[in-house]
Amino acid sequence: MNLSFYIIAFCLATLPFYLQGQVRLEGIVYDKESKDRLGRVQIYNTRTHQRIFNNAKGEFRIDVEPTDTLVFLKDGFLSDTLAVPRKQILVHSMLRDFRYIETVKVNARRSPIEIYEESKREYHDAYKLADPGSLISVGPTGAGLSINAIYNLLSKEGRNARRFTAYMQQVYEDNVVDSIFTPDLVHNLLGLEGEQLQNFMIRYRPSYAFATRASHYQLTQYIKSKYNMFKILPDLRPLPVLPKVDFDVKQDN
Repeated sequence: MNLSFYIIAFCLATLPFYLQGQVRLEGIVYDKESKDRLGRVQIYNTRTHQRIFNNAKGEFRIDVEPTDTLVFLKDGFLSDTLAVPRKQILVHSMLRDFRYIETVKVNARRSPIEIYEESKREYHDAYKLADPGSLISVGPTGAGLSINAIYNLLSKEGRNARRFTAYMQQVYEDNVVDSIFTPDLVHNLLGLEGEQLQNFMIRYRPSYAFATRASHYQLTQYIKSKYNMFKILPDLRPLPVLPKVDFDVKQDN
């Protein structure tokens, strides 16, 4: 090789990035607030229509030209559009979108009402005992007191059946709240994970009445307002709820 070849190669290598042709751009994407690296970010080249995803460490490599425009997309974050920088290394931050709600995934899990209706069918006798029905019965000889209704109302079996059905009603209401106030919803709104997410879910679990009556907007506003309180003492752990013990005490006359 003659001297002119090395001179040309040196000149090309020292050209500014924006004067070169296609080059490989390398970079890292991270969360602007937490400073954590972001994986599974989609990077779209508007000229070539090429789409790539960065790796779990937030790193990516993509072939670009100086006039290209890149779009960064990730669920839960605001999309960003930027021109290819003059340097071949890009460190890019993305801002979390607090308006984002994860797409509902339809799967084979049964709804709380389906589970509740199944329990009523399975424990039909208990539900029948728990509901004494009308105390007045009408027969061929006229109206009178229903012996079965009185027995269901006053017997120990009837009282136990009512306790059982009340417990099943509480389980149903808890399942309904769990299906509305979900870890995925809170994580996508606030970015909480692990022990802090679990702590928030326990401390600010809404009531059944609120969860079933609130609109989606009201629920998200409730979560965000509670987060402002949570940030003051994020490591505060609530005391465990003690089980309610209901003794059936028989008194001697």
